[in-house]
Amino acid sequence: MSTIPVPPPRQVLLDCVRTATEAPSLHNSQPWRFRPRGAMVDVYADPARRLRVLDPSGREQLISVGAAVFTLRLAIRRAGYLSDLNVFPEPAEPDLAARVTLAHAAAPSPAVRALAAAIGRRHTDRSPFAQTPVPTDVLDALRGAARREGAVLAVAHAAGREAILKLARSADRWLRDRPGHREELARWTVGGTRYDGVPRWAAGPRDGNDMVPIRDFAELAAEPRSSAPFEPYPTILVLATTGDRWPDWIRAGQALQRVLLTATGNGLATTPISQPLEVPWARRMVLDPATGLSVQMVLRVGYGGKTGATLRRPMADVLLPGPHAPAMVPAG
Repeated sequence: MSTIPVPPPRQVLLDCVRTATEAPSLHNSQPWRFRPRGAMVDVYADPARRLRVLDPSGREQLISVGAAVFTLRLAIRRAGYLSDLNVFPEPAEPDLAARVTLAHAAAPSPAVRALAAAIGRRHTDRSPFAQTPVPTDVLDALRGAARREGAVLAVAHAAGREAILKLARSADRWLRDRPGHREELARWTVGGTRYDGVPRWAAGPRDGNDMVPIRDFAELAAEPRSSAPFEPYPTILVLATTGDRWPDWIRAGQALQRVLLTATGNGLATTPISQPLEVPWARRMVLDPATGLSVQMVLRVGYGGKTGATLRRPMADVLLPGPHAPAMVPAG
């Protein structure tokens, strides 16, 4: 794929970066920064935004960055350009997670436009879903979305679903007793106007059936958390990769975002259930070791109601100035 001889207008890259910031991230931490230059965009992990208690290795941070990388690629494709992706292109800069380089112009297909149209409509829904099965063809589309980004997506059968949810509940309790957990949760629970974190209105109710462990962002609020019965048989998806290193985490994030956008385009609501993957012993139990796969995310999907969009950081906060990024602490 040949590189375009003349860089695109800078505003094109800035618009694509702005779209990339709509990607999902753990606790809406938005742990990324971007440096557009010429016909490329460098995407950095921001170690100051890593959740040290939940994510000491930086795995979930790089999954979040990978989701932003996919969203950036999709925005560039919608803008009428193909692109090349180079993951961790500079060994001396471990926080430089990806370099996306625009290639020759090409009109976006209807499928690209439809997928990109879901970016602004994709929101995490922590509320009960309808007791309506997800059609097989839609689940097949989600599997295909993960496969296109080099990942594997499996639909948990009944026994597997119960086992995963039991692990998630145990992991949630374990995490809540971890030193520093309450302080970290408080940092990312938003009251008033802020451009990151999870606002209390988006926290969702507690599952009255005590089946689905929804992260309790209202734990530190003065008012008690509401309760509502969730669907008794949720559809649970498991996203996995063949490896478990930094590039695999970026790959997982790209696959995750393609799956989420495909789900949104098919009218589905989505909720990450990451607690069992934040506890080493629980993560090892989500998948049979015989598969040779490393689980990277657990998702709950179904038909929900309308939910609002959480805010995103201003462009001035996510753009790195100058020709070189400032020195950062390694991402993990």
